[in-house]
Amino acid sequence: MASLHPVPQDNKAYRFPVSVKGIVYHNDKVVLLKNERDEWELPGGKLELGEAPEVCVIREIEEELGLTAQTGPLLDSWVYHIFEGVDVLILTYGCYPTPFAEVTHSPEHKAVGQFSPEQIPDLQMPEGYKKSILAWLAYLQRTITS
Repeated sequence: MASLHPVPQDNKAYRFPVSVKGIVYHNDKVVLLKNERDEWELPGGKLELGEAPEVCVIREIEEELGLTAQTGPLLDSWVYHIFEGVDVLILTYGCYPTPFAEVTHSPEHKAVGQFSPEQIPDLQMPEGYKKSILAWLAYLQRTITS
């Protein structure tokens, strides 16, 4: 007997996780976390079922850095090919942190760092993150000068 609700063809497509990242820029520094691959990355994490991306990024920033923030614009989306068989859709938001004196980091990361825009190109991190950081800094510069 045939199913009353056949599986739509798009449900047979390859699927991969969605990770929502936020750029936290404070006192002329970008806040980054060092992961288990010794790469610097933006704070953020896996989008949970039923969760809005804007809610996810704020939740993750609070969990990973101990900071409260507000979501700004969606800056970028790209697929990060980590290694064979592991791909992640990355959504990157600019974020407005509440003023803070220091940043903490959760045990899931090796370290936290704050970097000037001039340091970003030389860091060991995916090019997609660097592109997103530059887009956020350009956006902030435009809003300051207009």
